[in-house]
Amino acid sequence: MISLLKKSATLIAGAAGLAVVCGLSLTQPSFAEKTVMVGGAAMYPSKNIIENAVNSQDHTTLVAAVKAAGLVDTLSGPGPFTVFAPTNSAFEKLPNGTVPTLLKPENKGKLTGILTYHVVAGKLTAQDLWDMVDKMGGKAELKTVNGQSLWIKKASEKHLAVYDPAGHAGRITISNVLQSNGVIHVIDNVVQPN
Repeated sequence: MISLLKKSATLIAGAAGLAVVCGLSLTQPSFAEKTVMVGGAAMYPSKNIIENAVNSQDHTTLVAAVKAAGLVDTLSGPGPFTVFAPTNSAFEKLPNGTVPTLLKPENKGKLTGILTYHVVAGKLTAQDLWDMVDKMGGKAELKTVNGQSLWIKKASEKHLAVYDPAGHAGRITISNVLQSNGVIHVIDNVVQPN
């Protein structure tokens, strides 16, 4: 048994040495982490919101918008944040030309306002959201980072949705994507502040 353990330790040390020589990193997230698949990529709870979001093929528009708005450092920070993350197809539902216009430097303020409207301070899991909705009689108000409110309501017996003042809804399609600095809930529509 001791001989087997020594051989295993030698193999592991050899693999680590080979990885260093080849320029590979052995600091990947632990396989023991419970991940959620979003946009074809595993989202690791040990990584922050930005580190995970850049790997989702369903959120390339959101990532580009976050970069254009200068919010990368904020969403990489300690938080915690709850992010309602619209997919690429959610952005495609906006009127033609909206996204390219918002990504222009002169529209940074408006873009920042829309993006921060999708962020709430604190870490609110799906259970927290359901509890709030139940406690408030079916509709709960959330104060967003941009200072305006959005509302969370039941979209069905199994799904919640966030609503803006105009009544546009973003249904939560994937919940509880845990991050080191908060949680992401994927939504299927872009909600907008006043």
